[in-house]
Amino acid sequence: MNLNYFVQKSETAWQINPKGNMRVPAIIYADQGLIEAMDEKVYEQITNVATLPGIVNAAYAMPDAHWGYGFPIGGVAAFDPDEGGVISAGGVGFDISCGVRAIHTGLTKQDILPVKQKLADKLALDIPAGLGSTGVINIPIHEMDKMLKGGAKWALKRGWGENADLHRTEEQGCMSGAEPGEVSERAKKRQHREMGTLGSGNHYLEVQYVEQVCHEKIANGYGLREGDVIVSIHCGSRGLGHQIGTEFLRSMAMAANKYNILLPDRELACAPINSPLGQSYLGAMRAAINCALANRQILTHLTREVFSRVLPESRLSVLYDVSHNTCKVESHIINGKKMNVYIHRKGATRAFGPGHPDIPKELRPYGQPVLIGGSMGTCSYILAGTEESEKRAFSSACHGAGRAMSRHQAKRQWRGSVLLKELESKGILIRSPSMRGVAEEAPGAYKDVNEVVDAADKAGLAHKVAKLSPLICIKG
Repeated sequence: MNLNYFVQKSETAWQINPKGNMRVPAIIYADQGLIEAMDEKVYEQITNVATLPGIVNAAYAMPDAHWGYGFPIGGVAAFDPDEGGVISAGGVGFDISCGVRAIHTGLTKQDILPVKQKLADKLALDIPAGLGSTGVINIPIHEMDKMLKGGAKWALKRGWGENADLHRTEEQGCMSGAEPGEVSERAKKRQHREMGTLGSGNHYLEVQYVEQVCHEKIANGYGLREGDVIVSIHCGSRGLGHQIGTEFLRSMAMAANKYNILLPDRELACAPINSPLGQSYLGAMRAAINCALANRQILTHLTREVFSRVLPESRLSVLYDVSHNTCKVESHIINGKKMNVYIHRKGATRAFGPGHPDIPKELRPYGQPVLIGGSMGTCSYILAGTEESEKRAFSSACHGAGRAMSRHQAKRQWRGSVLLKELESKGILIRSPSMRGVAEEAPGAYKDVNEVVDAADKAGLAHKVAKLSPLICIKG
């Protein structure tokens, strides 16, 4: 990307001053190497976001930002409903509430190594993954609405999990304001066999170990030590969320003229928050958040069952569960005044700082865990939210490494079977039903997660706590 587009505010903050129809500045957080390597589409998309009605402060992009649908992936924006603020399905994304759950196992790397092959095979057998994957759970339509209303709490009532899981889950495992009646029958039909499944793309279940502690005090507060084994589950609302996104993007695009919204890009289709269409989408989106929370809860239960058979001494407890494709009402200080605004985070995660009341009490002194997934075969990170992040980007941080090339490009460059052998030679076992999917998710198709996390840390978005390296990865 051309650095002449920006006014450099710091080593990691690059501002685009308002021009044309931009209502606010746009700010990208990245070091110079990352921003120079970003696609020009990130510049175009983040400046387009800055033109939307009711946007406050600035449109932000995280260090892992890359081209997305409407909003760049890694985009963050807040809207004031009292100033005609809008909600955009493209600003949430198709995989609504896609997120990461990190789980303690009570094991060390040395406990895993003797049974690594067996554990990988059992997880691959019991954790459905891949395009169109279906699980053993078949939810009848009459039960679907209860799931969409109850989220992880619904899953617990059916025996999938422990009460302590909810305490360590964003929104306590259940998003309020969900309206299952706003979800189409087609979306519900797509989901009734997909609960408890990972899906495809960049979704995974990974067995990892703590390779390095970067901040000892916070790591101790999170219960992390070098050598500890963690399970990370990355997935979302599957077909239901995708269908909701597809349907509402179409409806919002058709209604733009009705609401006198001038769209710089049709993919930014949106509706006023306080309009019937905006409220309808909010109800459906919140239902999809509950679907994702229930899905990760069921996957946690399935993972516990596998570990209990292979490693009976394991004790799986949730560290934290946080989503990164959402729009949520939050209270933030804007121009010296506390306001309730609607925060879009697409490919970005909450990063509340120490003391925030929405953080579990025992984690509150350290800041909210921020879970950063690497690309298949590379390291991941656990970070902690900061007080500075409130001022920087509405308490937001990056969510992963971020793609550096398209899936089509990756397929042309790598062969899945070759990648599997290369990674196995490094001690990383990959289990996937699709060699094409493995090629699409090649580590080289992503940015360097170390550089992304370093930039987030330097920018004050979140502090590095622990670096995790993979042992086993179940991929879609």
